[in-house]
Amino acid sequence: MRASGKTVAVTGGGNGIGRELVLQLLGRGARVAALDISEKGLAETAELADSAKDRLSTHAVNIADREAVGALPAAIVAAHGQVDGLINCAGIIQPFVRFNDLEYDAIERIMNVNLWGTIHTIKAFLPVLLQRPEAHIVNISSMGGLVPVPGQTMYGATKAAVMLLTEGLHSELVDTSVAVTVVFPGAIHTDISKNSGVGGPGGAEADASASKIRMTEPDAAARMILDGMEKNAYRVMVGSDVKMMDRLSRLSPLRAATIIYQQMRELLPS
Repeated sequence: MRASGKTVAVTGGGNGIGRELVLQLLGRGARVAALDISEKGLAETAELADSAKDRLSTHAVNIADREAVGALPAAIVAAHGQVDGLINCAGIIQPFVRFNDLEYDAIERIMNVNLWGTIHTIKAFLPVLLQRPEAHIVNISSMGGLVPVPGQTMYGATKAAVMLLTEGLHSELVDTSVAVTVVFPGAIHTDISKNSGVGGPGGAEADASASKIRMTEPDAAARMILDGMEKNAYRVMVGSDVKMMDRLSRLSPLRAATIIYQQMRELLPS
């Protein structure tokens, strides 16, 4: 689906890749509804939109709140006259601890945002998208949904679920006007630990460790995602790291898991 002339809702539009998606969609001639739990983040995104502000609406919402999400399609249609696309970019990581040490409140929080949040938005928007002559759903999974990352086991579980949810939707919607794409970002230069509220063991260390490896910048990631949407791609791999791990995990899953473990083990509490 070409972005120009379309209206696209973007979750996580207040920071990181989500903000870049909002700005680049506007740059491609789309109207955009930016969704985020942070009013401050949305205001900063709107400020950056500059001359394209007239094609942007912002909506402060917790995507884990099913009732609040259910009201979004009508609000966006009221603001823009239509809604043609949904990009589920909002997501959080878990504290960097082993599953055995992960508290239930952290498990429920990551499930509510990464999985239930994605389910809520799709359930809310899909009936509207099916009425459009052309529409698109893009869901952001992760390299952690392809290979296991110690200390991020529940995060990976939610992102693997997003992958299968998305590919199942693709099969169900293949004969409709709604195209579906799943995206797998590798290491992206964002403040995901800070934005996820992850403190304590592993959070700051993970950001410091990530700063030592080659990462994809958020603007480049957003460009790849939107290029994939406009080409109706089935899967989009963002970064050379995820492309390599995707290939390796198909050839030797254990070898791929071992490599990730060796990179991440220093971040885990002893």
